Amino acid sequence: MKLSIERAALLRSLNHVQSVVERRNTIPILANVLIRAEDGVLTMATTDMDLEINESVAAKVSTPGATTAPAHTLFDIVRKLPDESDVQLTLNKEGTLMTVSAGRSNFKLSCLPTADFPEIGGGELPTGFSIPAADLRALIDRTKFAMSTEETRYYLNGIYIHQTENDGVAVLCAVATDGHRLARFQMPLPEGASGMPGVIIPRKAIGELRKLVDEAADSIEISLSENKIRFAFDHIVLSSKLIDGTFPDYQKVIPQKNDKVVEVDPKVFTGAIDRVSTISDGKSRAVKITLHGKTMTLSASSPDAGSATEEVEVNGDTDIEIGFNAKYLLDITSQIEGEGCRLMLADASSSTIIQDNSDPSALYVLMPLRV
Repeated sequence: MKLSIERAALLRSLNHVQSVVERRNTIPILANVLIRAEDGVLTMATTDMDLEINESVAAKVSTPGATTAPAHTLFDIVRKLPDESDVQLTLNKEGTLMTVSAGRSNFKLSCLPTADFPEIGGGELPTGFSIPAADLRALIDRTKFAMSTEETRYYLNGIYIHQTENDGVAVLCAVATDGHRLARFQMPLPEGASGMPGVIIPRKAIGELRKLVDEAADSIEISLSENKIRFAFDHIVLSSKLIDGTFPDYQKVIPQKNDKVVEVDPKVFTGAIDRVSTISDGKSRAVKITLHGKTMTLSASSPDAGSATEEVEVNGDTDIEIGFNAKYLLDITSQIEGEGCRLMLADASSSTIIQDNSDPSALYVLMPLRV
């Protein structure tokens, strides 16, 4: 194998694929990137056995071939090479060493056989549809912060995507919850998604996908089965196993009788929460909200740091005292881009619904704290 490629193009693709590789590996081949060169195309792939990414980039291939090389090491080498340089990759006849050279720099990397590299991207994926990149970004951003990190409740360690109805209209719905807060996002059901199984996309796959979507073209092709999902766009294919578990009935968590409604400017609200929570206790990050008529008072106190209060004007007329985890509250309010934020409350011990006045597609539920 022998090829030449622009450093910038190689670095961009390596940056995408190397992030899937775990730093600590007991299986040597999983630390490597699979490299294939043929017909003017360099294809690279990495996997951790649950997630696989495959990316193609144009290159000048003089001798086709394939090998696997240490992913992080190759990325670090290319990252440190001079800008505007061309990088040559050359595999020796035995297939055991790959030379990386640019200008006067030369590196030799130990290689492992391509036959040892596992591939998880195959298999039949009966459901297929496309979704605009902007919609997929919104779907992830509006829900990912509510994913759980608890290993014991592994079925909450991802985003649950499924088909449902809203006022008789079929929608694609994404939900995430960690038991303390819930985020739900809905969008019109894409053509081809009808009849899709409900699936839980793992946290790591969501994180990698979100990074890639920022550079994606107009639309993302999604294919899935009950245990695997694949995202394809531009010259990238990301495949992931799905979480094998049952997502809880989240509809039961969404309150139906929260009749105390107030509206507040989300930017003012977010700023006030951020400032007041500076004083709150580090573990619970508790902030108390006192609503009285047209005034919302946010307060926090700590035995060590002192206390803080701030008043914010609201639209509404209700009296209630309720406490929240400030970080959880900020995670939600930071997603609200419109002019108004609506809080629907019941009492101090019941969940609160938070919504963007101008964007009904997203809904958030937050459990209160005792303060």
